[in-house]
Amino acid sequence: MTFFRDLVVLLRFAGFRRLLGVRLVSQLSDGIFQAALASTVLFSPERAPTAGAIAAAFATILLPFTVLGPFVGVFLDRWSRRRILLLSNAIRTVLLLGIAVLVQRDNVSPLFYLLVLTAFSVNRFQLAGLSAGQPHVVSRDRLVTANAVAPTAGSLAYLVGLGIGGGVDGLTGSNAIVLLLGALVYALSALAATRLPPLGPSLDEVTAEVRDAVGNVYRGLLDAARHLPPLARLGLGVVTATRLPYALMIVATVLLYRNQFGGPGAAGLAGLGLAVGASGVGFGIAAVITPSLVRRWGTARWLVAVALLGAVVQVVPAALFVPWAVVVSALGLGITTQSVKICVDTTIQRVVGDIYLGRVFSIYDVALNAVFVLATVIAALVLPPTGKSYAVLGAASLWYLGLALVIGRRWSRAAGPRLPPHPALP
Repeated sequence: MTFFRDLVVLLRFAGFRRLLGVRLVSQLSDGIFQAALASTVLFSPERAPTAGAIAAAFATILLPFTVLGPFVGVFLDRWSRRRILLLSNAIRTVLLLGIAVLVQRDNVSPLFYLLVLTAFSVNRFQLAGLSAGQPHVVSRDRLVTANAVAPTAGSLAYLVGLGIGGGVDGLTGSNAIVLLLGALVYALSALAATRLPPLGPSLDEVTAEVRDAVGNVYRGLLDAARHLPPLARLGLGVVTATRLPYALMIVATVLLYRNQFGGPGAAGLAGLGLAVGASGVGFGIAAVITPSLVRRWGTARWLVAVALLGAVVQVVPAALFVPWAVVVSALGLGITTQSVKICVDTTIQRVVGDIYLGRVFSIYDVALNAVFVLATVIAALVLPPTGKSYAVLGAASLWYLGLALVIGRRWSRAAGPRLPPHPALP
């Protein structure tokens, strides 16, 4: 298959191999960390979260970063991205050690949530840095495939981490041990980051005007926003719009497995893990098929196709509200969500100048966080305690249909002139 031939070519780039290695190890630990959090907060028999409680938890984690997020891009466009990747993993190692101590003492207090919040915030430096550094490790004509392989492989590593974390929790009965394992893997990721090649920014592109803007965070962010071509702005809108029903379905799935299918404890967590795993398989399918289908159909047609897929799986089979149907729907939504991300990541990297990439990907992350929180608030208002709602599924399906219509009408018209290719390291 073309995908695998392209993957072999990508792996010949030493910089890509090393950047991918850092991503895989780091996101493996993300999965271990979040398995411990899910067991501690969502599926503990002592706690029975409602949709409102889940929304509050996501808001606690994501809203502060939404406020602080604009700073991330300025730093990524000013400091060594390689150093940021190293330090972010080292900091998370220390944070997880602190969280493990609190969990061992059964101290799920404001300090616990503060440390979790900080760990998630640092993770956004990591993810934005990985995306902004990608054009420095592959040639421009391989960016679509690189954006299919790297984030999707990272998502699969995250799912493996979830499985490892759940397995260790089941064997030991101790979330603290799971968190210690996560801290160890973050430390390994920091060690791997020491071997990365230079990842920019290319400071020879910085003009005096931009240097002045870097000194003022919000002015710098606005400067980056002003340099967004129409196609990049549309792409950001598309990817954030796609995440609204996806995030709403995450809350619904947690409620279904917590209060309808499995209940608290290991049974509910295992069922949720199966649905999350199916979504991850969808991510993998998207990585395999997106590069070749984009070359064959073009970006706009493929985006329309996956938006239509999202509309269909919200109704058939999700509306049956049985475990297997939820798993199949999660698979389809995984294909839709990751295909959109691959296409939009590649579009942004191609049409936005390198000196603005860090800030643009920070805008990207802030928008996704804000939409995710908005979706959880909507879920708290419209979902019953069981998570079962035909009206919500119908509205989500119509949302995807509307998105397909917008892409079909506006994508080609928004496409503008391309920038010169970014230099790639051998």
